[in-house]
Amino acid sequence: MNRSQFLARVRPVARNGAQARLTSLLAVLVLAACAQSAPAASDPAPVPSGALGTSIALGRAVIEDPQKYLPHNVTADMSCAACHLGAGTVARGGTFVGTYARFPQWNKRSKRVITLQDRLAECFLYSMNGTPPAYTSKEMIGMVAYIAYLSRNVPTGAPQPKSDAFIVPLPSASPDLARGQTLYGQKCSACHQANGAGVHGAFPPLWGPKSFNNGAGMAHIDRMTGFVMYNMPQNAPGSLSLQEAYDIAGWVLTHPRPRFVPARLISQPAQRADFF
Repeated sequence: MNRSQFLARVRPVARNGAQARLTSLLAVLVLAACAQSAPAASDPAPVPSGALGTSIALGRAVIEDPQKYLPHNVTADMSCAACHLGAGTVARGGTFVGTYARFPQWNKRSKRVITLQDRLAECFLYSMNGTPPAYTSKEMIGMVAYIAYLSRNVPTGAPQPKSDAFIVPLPSASPDLARGQTLYGQKCSACHQANGAGVHGAFPPLWGPKSFNNGAGMAHIDRMTGFVMYNMPQNAPGSLSLQEAYDIAGWVLTHPRPRFVPARLISQPAQRADFF
């Protein structure tokens, strides 16, 4: 199977208030494991007081545990923090720092200009294999507020620094799937399990019915390769070569996962005029 054939296969296929302390097990594991790979891109100053601070804290809590706060919107056994390490504060780990400054933006997939809410909706549709929360919901507004807070010192329109990105140019040859299988067993299966199902609340499933669907960013081999190379395994981030990460990603993406249904209708609840 050549590289083009491979890519064609895998691409389709508590304290309250403003200083809430977040206790998600996944967050604890990710933050501890990734501390060696890259420093947090932002060490926020105290969150604002009042309603805005409460919304920011809620936004982070939702990102760390969307199944708790939006159980009817999430089908996969995933959290946003699985792909956005440290709740989006780790460079080359899906950082949110500066994201707010880059919206609205043209989106090649949807072929239109989208807002940050649209981008978050995509994550629920693809990575969560679920349904986006209403744009006017406190959870959606909280996520936007949190990302805006992390981006507060980034000028509007500033491009993402290369030092924050994890997508990498791929080797010219197809991944070695046999070696990827071996490396997965050595480097990944202790956390994500031999069957790829992960561990609920700690390690996300990499394939199977509870994983992200085939439209998610991580279902693209260039994204998964770079993410794995910079951030995995969690106990030794940055220890894999590009080729090793490529082979592992290739092996993972040959497995079945849910399929995105583009014709599914998404509705948002109506609001009284005085809501606005």
